[in-house]
Formats: sequence, C-alpha cells, structure tokens
Amino acid sequence: MQINRILSASIFILVFVWGSSAFASDGFNGIRCGTDIPKALIGKAMTNERAEATESRHKDLGLKDLGATEITDQLLLISWNICGDEYALLEKKDVVHDAMKFPPHSKDSPQFVGSCQNSKGPVPGTIIAVLKNEHGDLLPVTIGWSIDEKQAKFVPLKTEGLRCPRSDISTVDQEH
Repeated sequence: MQINRILSASIFILVFVWGSSAFASDGFNGIRCGTDIPKALIGKAMTNERAEATESRHKDLGLKDLGATEITDQLLLISWNICGDEYALLEKKDVVHDAMKFPPHSKDSPQFVGSCQNSKGPVPGTIIAVLKNEHGDLLPVTIGWSIDEKQAKFVPLKTEGLRCPRSDISTVDQEH
C-alpha cells in the first residue's frame, strides 16, 4: 500500500515536471541578445502556442511576432523582432531550418514576399526582399533572397534587373 502511494506520487511529480518543462520550452530558450541569433535558432523546435504566450515568456529578448507567410503546406516563413532587430525564419514541421537577420525596411524601402521577374521573365520560386519604392507597378530589388523550398534555405539573389510587383509588398511600414 505504501509502495503504491510512493509510486503514484513519483509518477505524478515526474509527469508534472516533464510537462511543465516541455510546455515552457521553445526555440527561443537559450537565445541571448548580442549573440549569433540565426545560428542559435537553426535546428530548434518551435511551439504552436499563441504568439502572446511566447512573447511574454521572452520579454528579455523584446520578442514580437511580426507575421508569417505559408510558402508551401510544409514550409513557413516567419518574421520575429528579436533584441530590436527583425529576423526571418524558415520553419518546416515546427523546426527552424534557416534564419537570417533581415535588413531594415520602410515605406521608401518596403519588405516583399512573392514572385518577381527579370529581363528574361518570371523568376521561379518565392522571393523575400527589400524593394525601392518608386513609381510603377514593378519595383526594383535592393537586396533579396530566393527560398529553396526543398532545402528550406535562404539563397542570396543577384538583384540587377530584378523587379517585383507592388501588390506583394508584405509590410505596412511607417516612414522613419
């Protein structure tokens, strides 16, 4: 009888401790401002909890969910503000496969996610970029990456002659 109580109590404690640590653990644990944040994020498992819960658990990072774009049914592009900078993450099956610090953007240099074209025609795949906001429907790319869907990686792009439609600007930036 005493053994059953001890065994039951032990199991309860183990389940409680394991469950609490599993719930409180996410890919931002162990991240510190001033370190190589992309390197620290790659390979980490992320939770599917509400962004507000993750943000409140990591106030020390100034964590803020900036939104997500579904690239494929298996691959997500997720933007986070971490330690005052924006980072783009590629998540596949809730694991970060690639991450990069995304350059500053504004109303004059908006962020873009979508399809672009060059002088030869449409460029295959999804592109994430910063555009130069000027007149016209197609805007020049100042810096950009294609998303390798199979490898879940950001691939730097040559931007000469690369133009993207204004309609796929992904942020509503304010003038600085």
